[in-house]
Amino acid sequence: MFDIDNYLTLIQSEKMRRSLKIQNQILSSSGEFLRQKQFVEILPVVISPITDPLTDYRVRGEIECYGFKYQITKSMIFHKQIALLSQPRIFCFSPNVRIEPRERQKSGKHLIEFVQLDLEVKDAAREEVMKLGEELLIYVLEEVKKLCASDLEFFQRDLKIPKVPFKKICCKEAISLYGEGYEIKLSERISEPIWVLDFPIEIREFYDKEYPEQPGILNDMDLVYPEGFGEALSGGEREFELEKVKRRIEQKNIDLKAYDLYLQFIRKGIFPSAGFGLGIERMTRFICGLREIKETRLFAKLPGELGL
Repeated sequence: MFDIDNYLTLIQSEKMRRSLKIQNQILSSSGEFLRQKQFVEILPVVISPITDPLTDYRVRGEIECYGFKYQITKSMIFHKQIALLSQPRIFCFSPNVRIEPRERQKSGKHLIEFVQLDLEVKDAAREEVMKLGEELLIYVLEEVKKLCASDLEFFQRDLKIPKVPFKKICCKEAISLYGEGYEIKLSERISEPIWVLDFPIEIREFYDKEYPEQPGILNDMDLVYPEGFGEALSGGEREFELEKVKRRIEQKNIDLKAYDLYLQFIRKGIFPSAGFGLGIERMTRFICGLREIKETRLFAKLPGELGL
């Protein structure tokens, strides 16, 4: 049931008004930073015959148009790789829909509809896009601190600009220290962002690149915010060779036919690349110090709850 009175109270609140002002600056500063780095912004893809399968994928979100089946975009990973055939450095503010389990409704950080700043770089190594991610975060924090001082004062946030390079921890060590659900426990124990590297193959997707010298380990990374705010961005290097991609799809027990269109592009030739996706609502939540992610969107949709 939709509670219109609670909704009206939220969207007319000073907290919402100010978080949206800060979010507007995040969007502006992110685009400005990337254009300075010779990135070209591309338009988002909302429906497609192919989209990210996701390890925790549950609902396909299919629609039919003109007799063709499309899926609602869960991420633009495949489109980013294909876009590099046109431009060597691309970014997009990409709407994503992911049907999260109902029990995540109270997590404070999960939405079923959200926006990612998605970027991809042709012929890049993971370390290059990690450096880019650090520079991007610092640029946005500095701009928000400079241009949104009164809003930060309202939220009682004294933004600290982290030192570079950010610290790093491998996924295996993080699991050893904090258990399988290490993200929040790790986040609560750090005072500056930290990179988590080198994920086991079974917990990530088929497009993530496997180390040739370390079978079963992926050349991936996540960036984790401090103060318990959890994941900031996720990405890594991509598989781009046909036989390796086919083998990885089959290892995930996915029918090759489901990704035939993607495989056709790989047969024709795509470039090696690296990139990441950064959640805009999660960055807003972190910068404002908000515990509820629904306070970062006018039309927030929480798992298991009717949203406008």
